[in-house]
Amino acid sequence: MNTFILHLQIIKEFFQIGLFSFGGGYSTLPFLYDLTKHYSWYTSEELSQIIAVASITPGPVGLNIATYAGMKVNGILTAFCATCAIVLPALIIGILVSKLLKKFKDNFYVKSALWALKPTSCALLSYVAIKLFIKNIMYTPNTIISGALFLILLITSLLKSKDTIWYIAISAFIGIIFVKLSII
Repeated sequence: MNTFILHLQIIKEFFQIGLFSFGGGYSTLPFLYDLTKHYSWYTSEELSQIIAVASITPGPVGLNIATYAGMKVNGILTAFCATCAIVLPALIIGILVSKLLKKFKDNFYVKSALWALKPTSCALLSYVAIKLFIKNIMYTPNTIISGALFLILLITSLLKSKDTIWYIAISAFIGIIFVKLSII
């Protein structure tokens, strides 16, 4: 494929993701998951790895995901295109909203739209989480070990409110031990 066309596709897709993902970096996940169905840029399994790397990398998660995905697709220039494309809608909207904020901050329709977008974002994020869970835990060769690790970390995170990085570090440490012992 011509790299110019690839860059235009990346810019178009990540601009749309930046424009329609509302609620933070993780709200980009349904759109990124959808890209696995339409393009061969990365698989859903690779998306899980992209999310893991973006979550532990400093900076906004959505921006990190776009940069990593662009890098995975075709290198530094593509990563730059994806990063700029995902940021551009927020920049444009931010400038416009800052100009109109005082006028519409108490508007019934604006408040209603924002109220409705929160559960919608949660539902889309939940959908992707379930899909990724099924693909990456249910169908891995070591389903029992992966499922047990998931349940232990889920229960621990619900009982003890520690920073997310602790759970990521613990699971990485356990994964390294299992690989070294050739358990997985």
